[in-house]
Amino acid sequence: MWGYSGLHTVRRLAVHLATDGRLPEPLDQAQRATDDPLLSKVYKALPGDPPGPFDHLIHHSDCEGYYVPVDFAHVIVDKKARGGYLGSSVRLLAETRRLAEALGLPEDLDPHSEEVFEVADAEEPTTERWQRYGVESYVCLQLLQAAKLSIATGAAIAFV
Repeated sequence: MWGYSGLHTVRRLAVHLATDGRLPEPLDQAQRATDDPLLSKVYKALPGDPPGPFDHLIHHSDCEGYYVPVDFAHVIVDKKARGGYLGSSVRLLAETRRLAEALGLPEDLDPHSEEVFEVADAEEPTTERWQRYGVESYVCLQLLQAAKLSIATGAAIAFV
């Protein structure tokens, strides 16, 4: 997933897309996604009712918990349960597809392909929309792949 930071970069895009209807400028090498004021504000807030357009992506732990192939509206948070967070891989897939569409990211790209790795490792972004967001595109493809596999097989996605 490109470490915790990779997931935060995708969440940053989601927060801006939900708030402004557009993607923010790509981060440069010196910036961290968690320093984004809009993302910080959302991290400090509780999920709303009704749920927001990216709740299963944003309001789930980045290091523990599960996604299961069942469609439900709110991320379940219960510190007594193993991992503490339970999200829907059905909702995660829908949310990640919305991000992929905004990025112009072809869903059939292999996240492990040389093309995707080169873009994610590039120091200077290119002009192609999804390639401007190399790490975000890589993580988005990983999430798409995991959510599809979860739904197809009935297996959970574990964040451990």
